[in-house]
Amino acid sequence: MSISIGNVIIDDPVILAPMSGVSDQPFRKIVKKYGAGLVVSEMIASKAMIRAAKKTMKMSSGCAEEHPLSVQLAGCEPHVVAEAAKLNEDRGAAIIDINMGCPVKKVVNDDAGSALMRDELLAGRILDAVVRAVNIPVTLKMRTGWDMDCRNAPTLAKIAENCGIKAVTVHGRTRNQFYKGKSDWHFISKVKKAVTIPVIGNGDVTCLDDAKTLLKKSKANGVMIGRGCYGRPWFLGQVIHYLKTGTELPDPSISEQLTILLDHYNNILSHYGVQAGIKIARKHIGWYSKGLPGSAEFRSQVMRQDDHSQVIDTINKFYIPLIELKAA
Repeated sequence: MSISIGNVIIDDPVILAPMSGVSDQPFRKIVKKYGAGLVVSEMIASKAMIRAAKKTMKMSSGCAEEHPLSVQLAGCEPHVVAEAAKLNEDRGAAIIDINMGCPVKKVVNDDAGSALMRDELLAGRILDAVVRAVNIPVTLKMRTGWDMDCRNAPTLAKIAENCGIKAVTVHGRTRNQFYKGKSDWHFISKVKKAVTIPVIGNGDVTCLDDAKTLLKKSKANGVMIGRGCYGRPWFLGQVIHYLKTGTELPDPSISEQLTILLDHYNNILSHYGVQAGIKIARKHIGWYSKGLPGSAEFRSQVMRQDDHSQVIDTINKFYIPLIELKAA
């Protein structure tokens, strides 16, 4: 099931999606530990990368350490995106991914993200400039189109292939759908028919059967998973195992989940600093505990706490009784 993205071989094409505020280095690190064919950085604004803004540089820090790491860039000026791509190649990125799928208004209003699907000429110029600027593979992530009247992903994919793009990922919604409705996995098959390069399907993969069904309906070469791994950094590894063997790996035990959570939490604090890290970690703590008995009250407590030791104590007081109950 392996695929080639240029000279980068992905043995198991189950890929962590680029998610702003989520797929940072601490999260990518823990996802990779439990199994992922490839991880992609948060979307980085090309202009900010060039200015070397401290916060933005953290988004792709340690490229070589995470090899292979795909760094995703956004922008609407070909020479600017190309320069940012070269900077990341120099910092050890294995792949550059161009974002033409982000639906967020502030990105779209800047004529970047999914807004570029409305301007195929400019999109082509950006892709061509980036491919020419670097010696590593360049990929594209997009949606099916701007709206249901203009689902031009197959056309844009062909433009991308002609520019030298080595793979495309398609989220099965239009920009105007944002995250409403259902991801149209069948439509992704039209993109697959339009090109010879690998196509990755994305959108609404939250269980093992979703991954299998997406691949069947889309005919895609791999699957990209985003929101489905919130609080479940082990989920991509489970998907890889399921697609290879047809058998399901169980979730980690509650005891193991506590260890994973604490490891992730400490990595966040180490990466961002204690005060900023505590706030950033809150959403992850909430996702880890979702569905466990008493989790609503636990989340409410954690959201109000600003002291590192207090947060650790609250986590342990929540999880340890659940571990003991399971062992009884």
